[in-house]
Amino acid sequence: MTAMEGLPVDLRAFHNDVEGHLLAAAVHEEARTAAARFTGGLDWLPEAQRAEVERRFAAEHLALSHASLQRTARRAEELRGEYETVYRRLRARLLAGVLLGIALVVAADLVVVLVSV
Repeated sequence: MTAMEGLPVDLRAFHNDVEGHLLAAAVHEEARTAAARFTGGLDWLPEAQRAEVERRFAAEHLALSHASLQRTARRAEELRGEYETVYRRLRARLLAGVLLGIALVVAADLVVVLVSV
């Protein structure tokens, strides 16, 4: 028996979780890199103070990235709702058009049958 047996298989949720963890790791690494780059030019600061500035810079960078990602996610949800509404309307219009077309074909066939009798 493997560790995966007995667990519900939802590959989409698993993929989203993995993608989320990878994105978080990338954002953390980006923050650390940006902080190191910023404090690299502050060689006049004592090491302890430079480390504190780097830590605070990274924390601020993470907070800004988090806020940006949240805004992006909210906007994506808004757009998804808008697109779903438009899709439902288009689908309803297409169905109405198909039904109208079928009704016209049936009516024309009925007229042809009645005229030929």
